Amino acid sequence: MTQILIQGLLLSGLYALIAIGFTLIFSVGRVLNLAYGAYLMIGAYGYFYVVQTLSFPKPLGLVIAIIIGALAGVLKYQLLVKRLKGDHVAVEISTLILAVVIQAGIVLLFNDSAKIMHPIIPGVWRVGGVAVTYNILAATLMSWVILIGLYLFVQQTHTGRAIRAVSMDVKGAAISGIDTDRINLTTWAISGALGAIAGVFFASYTQLSPSMWVGPLIIAVAVVIVGGIGSIIGSLIVAHIIGFMETITTSLIAAELRGVFTMLLIIIVLVITPKGLFGREEL
Repeated sequence: MTQILIQGLLLSGLYALIAIGFTLIFSVGRVLNLAYGAYLMIGAYGYFYVVQTLSFPKPLGLVIAIIIGALAGVLKYQLLVKRLKGDHVAVEISTLILAVVIQAGIVLLFNDSAKIMHPIIPGVWRVGGVAVTYNILAATLMSWVILIGLYLFVQQTHTGRAIRAVSMDVKGAAISGIDTDRINLTTWAISGALGAIAGVFFASYTQLSPSMWVGPLIIAVAVVIVGGIGSIIGSLIVAHIIGFMETITTSLIAAELRGVFTMLLIIIVLVITPKGLFGREEL
């Protein structure tokens, strides 16, 4: 029981870190950014290349990964999303296609074999007889730091309050003088940066591969759908629900069924309450 509790908490923290950036875009842009997993992938590969190939220091590698993710978000918004604004279906389909194109590019640059990424923080800590890697503990702490930082940002800064306004009413925000295009651009940049951070930790927890973007994308979509449209608190709670469900499944039933109950949860919630467990909530 102690092992399930500790591993569930840590896995949930990693899932919350994965879902933050995706939830932010959905809150402001009202679109499912199906290329979000690509942010994680290119951030992870960028970190891997500069740290394990070029021997850059790990902190610098993490900074470079964040910059890569933010630039990816900016370019995606400027070249794709902005031009398709108003057509959410076209945006979602095009972002999914873009993710597949990025995957093909990763294969050309790094080949299609899986790679092992060294832990960002090596070492193991034993808690109640349970071995906990410092790496996943760092991912959990990082998720809470980012959540608190994001909350303070949207509550206390001028740009953050503008993001909240756009998330509540785009037309009303524009009428009040807010540059909604700039706010959307900023949001996509932040989402890309957050995705890159999550990708580095996710890859160091699992492995690095050109298909690694699919699993985190499913997790992010599940968290947003079950948690409620735009509900960051709901997303945080659901990330923990899914984390514990998967931990219990792999520990007590079978590792092969890891994602099955997550998919069933999505179906059940959509049937009972299509708006999610916590409904629509502003940032």
